Amino acid sequence: MNQRPEGIDLAARSRARRRALQALYAWQMSGSHMNAVIDQFRHEQDMEVADLEYFEDLLHGVERHVEQLDDALKPFVDRDVGQIDPIERAALRLAAYELKYRPDVPYRVIINEAIEVTKRFGADHGHSYVNGVLDKLATHLRTAEKKA
Repeated sequence: MNQRPEGIDLAARSRARRRALQALYAWQMSGSHMNAVIDQFRHEQDMEVADLEYFEDLLHGVERHVEQLDDALKPFVDRDVGQIDPIERAALRLAAYELKYRPDVPYRVIINEAIEVTKRFGADHGHSYVNGVLDKLATHLRTAEKKA
């Protein structure tokens, strides 16, 4: 079983991140309220295999802190955050939320998951851009962890 000693199912968390990326993309494109997007995903996606609590935490966290997350990303991107490809933007916001507000998740896991979802859903080389930005953001937000 793919679980940590604390009982966290890592595969279910990974699936939650994939679904969260898709939901963030839908939220960014539609402008709908996040609760409506979550409800839609609950009914249309196979959520039984994902960590639903983590999925909702990610989405509500990004929604609640989107301005702070975009501000944290600004020094490390080459254009306005709103100009970034929507999939890459969703991956960056999702990972920025985890880096900033989920210290229980190792930064390497966050970056790796962001790269993987961007490879799966994004443009051909979008994952390289996401990797570069997140590596710099992790150095800024998780200095002690990166040095260890």
